[in-house]
Amino acid sequence: MYELERVSDAPSNNWVYRISPGWALPYMQVARWDRPIGTWLLLIPCWWGLLLATSYSGGFSLHDVWLISAFGLGAFLMRGAGCTWNDLMDHKMDAQVERTKSRPLPSGRLARKNAFIWLFIQAGLALLILLTFNTFSIVLGLLSIVPAMIYPFAKRFTWWPQFFLGIAFNWGTMLGWSAHFGTLSLPPLLLYFSGIFWTLFYDTIYSHQDTSDDKLTGIKSTGLLFGKRTKEWLVYFIIATLICLTGSATFALGGNRKEIHLLIVMTAIVLFGLHLGWQTRKLKLGEPSVCLVLFRSNRDAGLIIVTGLLVTSFI
Repeated sequence: MYELERVSDAPSNNWVYRISPGWALPYMQVARWDRPIGTWLLLIPCWWGLLLATSYSGGFSLHDVWLISAFGLGAFLMRGAGCTWNDLMDHKMDAQVERTKSRPLPSGRLARKNAFIWLFIQAGLALLILLTFNTFSIVLGLLSIVPAMIYPFAKRFTWWPQFFLGIAFNWGTMLGWSAHFGTLSLPPLLLYFSGIFWTLFYDTIYSHQDTSDDKLTGIKSTGLLFGKRTKEWLVYFIIATLICLTGSATFALGGNRKEIHLLIVMTAIVLFGLHLGWQTRKLKLGEPSVCLVLFRSNRDAGLIIVTGLLVTSFI
């Protein structure tokens, strides 16, 4: 039964399809529990911001251990809430796209009323976690709702919906830093910009899965905008990402920390850049399965930066 109800781009061996009772499956699917890459891509910028802050301050406290876990839980819940909101707004469009028509809302397996209730449950639980942060971070976290609510509509009025996704998905870079310090400064802002360019990179790759259907339904994307020049634009995004990452690390760690810390993070940035370059070289625009595999590989790319910052936080 579950195989027949599996969303087309979800891994068949995901734990959701092994243990979910039938009644819960549509709720798990609309929250993308069966496709965890989005949670990783929302979580990793949070860890970037927090670990850059701990590297800068030279200390890793028990509260930071809680923040690592809190961001994990929060990303899981907010990604689910965001995807539920996205599907509520896009269910008619999704019904016209081959890859998305099997989702719970366009397929009719989940009622809109129930989806709205599920949305508020997830968002409410995430709010409880946010309330354990400092006041500045609570306000900053609440402001993230604005770009998250706008994003589903971006594909209707701009060829750059990936830019709006970047604004929403990388808010955690600022929140991670502010959760540690209770304020913002130049390093987390540069880190935020690097995340936006990174999102433009990986979500342009992702958008090439649907270009044929998008043309028919009038959905806009950078994949359609760039067309055959996509690889050229991906190189531009890589360069912009690396410039912002380097600036963020330099302003945070240069001068007031041991040289080894900056060297470790710069090495991680180089390896991160090489990973993005590898993706660009392997990309085949006319093969959706290749696009999906490369898109998912950005979890590993992002964790390279996490590893470098984690090392510097403890030495």
